[in-house]
Amino acid sequence: MGETVSRFQVGFNKSVKIEARPERITSEAGTLLAREAMETLGLLQFLDERLVDRRNRRQVTHPLSELVATSVLLKVQGLRDHDDADALRDDGAMRLAVSRRKGLDALGTREPQQRERNKNPLHPDGLASQPTLSRMVGMLSTADNREALRDGLLHTASQRIREERRGRRIRYVTLDVDSLPVEVHGKQPGAQYNGHYGVRMFHPLVATIAETGDIVDARLRPGSVHTAHGALDFILPLVDKLEQQICQVASIRMDAGFPDDTVLTGLESRSIPYVARIKKNAVLDDMAAPYLLSDSGVASTEPDDIRFHELTYKAQNWAERRRVVLVTQRRDGELLRHHFFLITSWSTEQIHADSLLALYRQRGTAESRMGELMDVLDPSLCSCPRQKSHYRNNVPQTRYPTCDSFANNEVLLLLSLLGYQVMHTLRTMMQKATGDGWSIRRLRERVLRVGARILVHARRAVVVIERASIRYWEPLFRQLHKLQCAPLGS
Repeated sequence: MGETVSRFQVGFNKSVKIEARPERITSEAGTLLAREAMETLGLLQFLDERLVDRRNRRQVTHPLSELVATSVLLKVQGLRDHDDADALRDDGAMRLAVSRRKGLDALGTREPQQRERNKNPLHPDGLASQPTLSRMVGMLSTADNREALRDGLLHTASQRIREERRGRRIRYVTLDVDSLPVEVHGKQPGAQYNGHYGVRMFHPLVATIAETGDIVDARLRPGSVHTAHGALDFILPLVDKLEQQICQVASIRMDAGFPDDTVLTGLESRSIPYVARIKKNAVLDDMAAPYLLSDSGVASTEPDDIRFHELTYKAQNWAERRRVVLVTQRRDGELLRHHFFLITSWSTEQIHADSLLALYRQRGTAESRMGELMDVLDPSLCSCPRQKSHYRNNVPQTRYPTCDSFANNEVLLLLSLLGYQVMHTLRTMMQKATGDGWSIRRLRERVLRVGARILVHARRAVVVIERASIRYWEPLFRQLHKLQCAPLGS
């Protein structure tokens, strides 16, 4: 055919040659699985109906929903930089997964001369470029669009949970509220040095459903704010949404940084039950001293001896006294007892101290979910205002206002969380299909990063994956097709 084939030969084995041919080969076949999950959950349709695109429609090449899909799928595949969209511009699997068009139009044309002739804006050749994706972040940075992205997080959880329960809501859920350190390098507005963590960072609030592992909301905050800053305004609207879509009653679980009088009073005024660890202080230690002395005098053969004592406590700035449970513990091989305090709005008749401790200790699962988020998706919050000093070798005549970098970074965080939610959906499906536990890192490495060849026959594209992958893909597709979520608005 006259084509030029690049050849390489390895030195350790002269019988091995490497050739580069113009074939449709991809290492991102797993994007098709991720797009199937997004389609099953109705995520792109949900966002398409709520996101506001202020571009001139006659000049739009890439619809906003496709740009969001591109960004989310890049994060699912472990590609954090928008420049990767340029590198994967002609990747067949990515193009098929991103496009909302039917048929083979998504594959587009392959030869440069054909691309020059393709001027139809409805049939773009290749993925969106890095500048287009960066402009997308700016479009999504408005308050309405960021709220739509947050609602998209809750929507994915609601669709899956209610479909698994045949449309019924869960009776009780526990909402884990925590802060998350996101380290940054640079001078992003809002990124500040935090003495507790010892790094320059953002300090977002994140909410996770304990029973299902879904991350349902997040709010970006400056790096130096207190853990409880803005927590009540974050929790109350989210509880309302949860009780409308997912559960009948939501309770709150928090760590020791959250219990201040504003948060606790606000939860109590709405009759929202909570449990949290409370920091030690001199008054609490004085109250605990007699119990620590009496517990130390009791011999026990148990390797992990735990005892409970019911107290009431009122800090100086609190409006009223509250139930506090003193937990004392002697660990195996140690002479002195450790102790800590739990504060709760539940009465002793509603939940006993041992059950309260068991409930609080399950908080470790939520921390592991956030650890997965930071380890596997590693949100890159890198938006920083910078005006162009030169444009095409000339000083620009018009200086446009800089972007809202803080809002842009919140968009980047929410897009990473949407990627987590897509992977978490696939993870839960894999666990059902195989009966084994799956981390989202294992999911990416075993299931999503799969090589394939794309064959085009008449009006169909056949994606040929390696045979070893079918043992994961086949049961996963069966589980996804069982999860036929109700149409939006039903």
